[in-house]
Amino acid sequence: MSKITRGMGQDAAWNVMKYVFSFMAVMIIGSVLILWQGENPATAMKYILQGAFGSIRNIGNTLRWITPCILTGIAATIAFKSGVMNLGIEGQLYFGAYAAALFGFYVHLPKALHVTGCLLAAGAAGMLFALIPAVMKLVFHVNEMITTLMLNYIAILMTEYLTYIVMGISAAGDSLALSTPPIEDTARLTNLIPKTNASTGILIAVGLVVVIYLVYRCTVVGYELKQVGENRRFARIGGVNVTKTFLAIFLLSGFVAGLCGSIEVQGTYGKFTASFSNNLGWDGIMIAMIAGNNPLTVLVVAVIWGILKAGSLHMERMCDVNRLTVLLIQALFVLFITVDYRKLAGMFKRKAVVG
Repeated sequence: MSKITRGMGQDAAWNVMKYVFSFMAVMIIGSVLILWQGENPATAMKYILQGAFGSIRNIGNTLRWITPCILTGIAATIAFKSGVMNLGIEGQLYFGAYAAALFGFYVHLPKALHVTGCLLAAGAAGMLFALIPAVMKLVFHVNEMITTLMLNYIAILMTEYLTYIVMGISAAGDSLALSTPPIEDTARLTNLIPKTNASTGILIAVGLVVVIYLVYRCTVVGYELKQVGENRRFARIGGVNVTKTFLAIFLLSGFVAGLCGSIEVQGTYGKFTASFSNNLGWDGIMIAMIAGNNPLTVLVVAVIWGILKAGSLHMERMCDVNRLTVLLIQALFVLFITVDYRKLAGMFKRKAVVG
């Protein structure tokens, strides 16, 4: 038992070292990039924090960005934690947003039913789009990384094409300005902070984090989901229906991604707009990777991610630092934490001994 405990302690220590080193590395690189643009890194950070928390309106804008970061992060976590490489969150989000926009415009219901109906319609659309790569994997043994990746482009272009049909206009128009009609007021989420896009979507997102955490922590279903991700052969021997569980994982991940699309429509845009996502699906994948596929850690990382997204826009307006610098730093952080430093240290140690 002591050996097991010692091994777990060593793993935890290496994880802490990995995150500390990665953070320090990206801070140094980020500082160099900011200095290269002729600005002080401390000044850039001040403007980021000012943009995120400088006023009630800024706080509302930050909450607006935190919400989709949580949801896409959870969608990715559900898949990755169970060994399913769902890279199609962006596409599932688009179909969810489109379904919510149509339901919100064409269906007329009392507010509570209308809001719920939009959320469920979006979740169902995300599930259906996630069903395609799941079936291709289970029936034709096609790698889900390839299918989900390609389906992202199909989803973005197909929803754009369907929007042309709904609007009854020529496809020669400006796709960036293309949108469906506004949804009914009864389909809109309740606004939490006046004159901002902070909505009750943040409450839905946080509630979902708690539910997913409890499912994995306290239920048999959660145990089976983790077993499929850790060792499918062992899970099969233990009586878990791996095929059924794999399908359920894909559908649940797609549902949450679709839900995120719905909240973007109901809480922020009020309609489906072509190219609206700003790579939220890919943000979720990076958030899940940084969080180590832990639902509670996803919440923490998503908050930081949302602060950076909201603050970087203000930073760009106030100084000469391009907001893409922040995106580059985020991507580099993901790259650094994916490195197995323990194995790397062992390799250098062996070379030193041989040398």
